[in-house]
Amino acid sequence: MAYIPHTKADRREMLATIGVSTIDELFREIPANLRLAPGSLDLPPALDESRLLTHLRELSERNLDSGKLTCFLGAGIYDRFVPATVGAVLSRGEFLTAYTPYQPELSQGYLQSIFEFQSLISELYGMDLANASMYDGATALAEAAIMAHGINGRSTIYVSEAVHPHFRQVLDTYCWPVDLKVRLLPAPEGRTDYSAIEGDAAAVLVQYPNFFGVIENLEAARDATRRAGATFVVCADPIAMAVLRPPGEFDADIVVGEGQPMGVAMGFGGPLVGLFACKSEYVRRIPGRIVGRTTDGHGAPGYVMTLRTREQDIRREKATSNICTNEALMALACTVYLEALGKNGLRQVAETTVRNTSYAAKVLTAAGAKLRFADRVFGEFVIDLPIDARAVQKKLITKGILAGLPLGPYYKGMDQSLLVAVTETRTRSEIDAYAQALKEVLA
Repeated sequence: MAYIPHTKADRREMLATIGVSTIDELFREIPANLRLAPGSLDLPPALDESRLLTHLRELSERNLDSGKLTCFLGAGIYDRFVPATVGAVLSRGEFLTAYTPYQPELSQGYLQSIFEFQSLISELYGMDLANASMYDGATALAEAAIMAHGINGRSTIYVSEAVHPHFRQVLDTYCWPVDLKVRLLPAPEGRTDYSAIEGDAAAVLVQYPNFFGVIENLEAARDATRRAGATFVVCADPIAMAVLRPPGEFDADIVVGEGQPMGVAMGFGGPLVGLFACKSEYVRRIPGRIVGRTTDGHGAPGYVMTLRTREQDIRREKATSNICTNEALMALACTVYLEALGKNGLRQVAETTVRNTSYAAKVLTAAGAKLRFADRVFGEFVIDLPIDARAVQKKLITKGILAGLPLGPYYKGMDQSLLVAVTETRTRSEIDAYAQALKEVLA
């Protein structure tokens, strides 16, 4: 907020209205030892507006201009091309400013876009149905685990070590309040080992392709899950589905994913949009909401909010989740992106990604890196370096290259490993420049 208009008299009147005399009383439920005493923060003296803006400008100039970096960083958020059509549609006032598009008589356009989004995600993942979207891919995966517990009543969630570390952190956060145990399945060679799954499994969670870019064997995952009588959950990259068999063809029960690569700019980590699809037999357990198509009294097609399984809409004990909205604007971006590219365009994006990934792996290994995993990959791969990966990353930033994600903070024994992402937007000259810079740094 640029300007706060409340006077001292205004504040006194507001406090009196709610029955307290000071602002401190609003925090009385917080123990005193957890509260900061007035003046305890070591802050510099206040500045007037002009000097404050000058100070903030000086601070901002210390930041690195990301627009001047060639991006090989992925790990869940990707530098993919966004057609101008996406921004043109999203910037329309009826979409950009709309909120909670529930009323069918007022929101037919928005409801139709959500219905089309659901249809596209279902087809992309090879599943019976999809919901109107989730907050992001991480929460979608966590919601899938809770849903699996509701399906079979078991309390142990098996998740692959090769699932995104941040997704697993969110999963842990979701599971502990409802007494679900999370057990990690190892991925010693970049692929998941399912031998540790036991009969107490509520769900088996696997990423496809996984965090390291390796294309998991979903047949092995499915067979291990079925032997345990558990729910099979796949977190799938939507772009990769253009060239890989979708999880639905492997009998997945629930498929989730992050929709950011489909028309949503990176935005320094947000906004994102979670994808959530499942078999039709689980429709009444799905979190979030579903938009359906019907006909009105004149026989014309119409769109309505068909299903909402949150506690505000049904009996609390029957609620499947407390998610109370969906990422409608970002879901619209995905919809416009997919419809603008079409089936052939999406496949071209995926195939170009495959070619660029293969070429990057070749030239980076020639520059002194070593591929850590020999398996098939999509869009990402892990390289081992002769020195600490974080040091290499910092040196390459000075050369205008965002080299990838150092894996040491996430995986023990991988301090010299770097996760490199290559999308359809990277050119051969950019990849060659990365290889040359890496060669110089390692030398």
